[in-house]
Amino acid sequence: MAKIKKAYFCQSCGAQHPQWQGQCNACKTWNTLVEEVIEKETTTPNWSKETKNTLASPIPINEVDTAQIPRIKTNDLELDRVLGGGLVPGAVVLLGGEPGIGKSTLLLQLSLSLNKKVLYVSGEESQQQIKLRADRMGLSAESCFLLSQTETHKIFDQVPKLNPQLLIIDSIQTLHAPHIESGAGSVSQIKASAAELIKYAKTTNTPVILVGHITKDGAIAGPKILEHMVDTVLQFEGDRNHIYRILRAQKNRFGATSEIGIYEMQAQGLRQVKNPSEVLISAKDEVLSGHAIAATVEGIRPMMIEVQALVSSAVYGTPQRSCTGFNAKRLNMLLAVLEKRAGFALGSKDVFINITGGINIEDPALDLAVIAALLSSYHDLPISQHICFAAEIGLSGEIRPVVKAELRIQEAEKLGFESIAISKFTKLGAPSKKIKSLPFNKVEALVDFLF
Repeated sequence: MAKIKKAYFCQSCGAQHPQWQGQCNACKTWNTLVEEVIEKETTTPNWSKETKNTLASPIPINEVDTAQIPRIKTNDLELDRVLGGGLVPGAVVLLGGEPGIGKSTLLLQLSLSLNKKVLYVSGEESQQQIKLRADRMGLSAESCFLLSQTETHKIFDQVPKLNPQLLIIDSIQTLHAPHIESGAGSVSQIKASAAELIKYAKTTNTPVILVGHITKDGAIAGPKILEHMVDTVLQFEGDRNHIYRILRAQKNRFGATSEIGIYEMQAQGLRQVKNPSEVLISAKDEVLSGHAIAATVEGIRPMMIEVQALVSSAVYGTPQRSCTGFNAKRLNMLLAVLEKRAGFALGSKDVFINITGGINIEDPALDLAVIAALLSSYHDLPISQHICFAAEIGLSGEIRPVVKAELRIQEAEKLGFESIAISKFTKLGAPSKKIKSLPFNKVEALVDFLF
């Protein structure tokens, strides 16, 4: 009998060590090494016996065919946008997100709306639970097949019988390969199961979608190499207390990583938000102070975001600085610019910033809208509802131009804004007849104009 080989894996980063030690040499975390049994696989999956060898001989780079890869449309415009136009045959997509955020709901809607044969493998729910969710959404499809299984060899026993055009695994942390003796969710199990699924996808040219759990720090659970192995990593974000969900691409070998998809969580499932600008601007009966509209761009998608600010006298000795959906360090920088360059005494004030809709925006073009909202709340004077803002603020108080300014102006014009405040140095084409551009070069000039 062959000697069983053992190794120690770090549960934080996945690094392998020959013997136990208190600290991982790779990520420097303590007490994360766990002993796992390693055994080389001796059996060949059924699906690989029928496929021929796909190894090719080296060819010159000039002879490589660069024709467009045909994509599979998912009938979900938001998902197609984030993927770069649809699913690529043979691609492996990893979808991560908080528990209860809607990952299984999104993939079940995809399975039932896609007019192709789909095998939905669930290791967390029974077939009855999945069917009840489908009934709540009011969807049904004869081409969607359900399988509740966690053993990888039993899953691959069913794959050649069905020959699906899309394989969904919910989730990768529940799969268990019998030739590895460690428990499901361990580093070696995740690596072995993912490697087998990736090999299946590349060999049979079948797209595979994997659901991944995340840790309390927000990273996808398991070894970091899992994100390197797959072709696309999608992150499903949002606050469960809000109805909006955002789908972002953190890695995409077949498209851009700057695109986002926006969904609205309803009792019947996830609804695509095709025009986020209208839902991210709150309706008001009267004009209120501390509100400003920013023109932002995510990828090539322009959106109008409402920025809310509250400036009040600090009750305690140390003033509070609170941000929701905005970078707290950037807020501190903007407050320092206002105090140094514009002469506003904000050091003894509580400052609160909120981006409506429960979404998180990193676009520096929000700077000017944040400044305007802060000053509006400071003076308790409302800003006109017909003006929006799109510019970055520098440390010396200068107003800097932002990229894709024309896209922002077009979106503001479409929503009926009469003017947009931008940097004086923004390069624009032909001026618009419906919206007026207000150029500024310093924060002081903006303060004089608004108040």
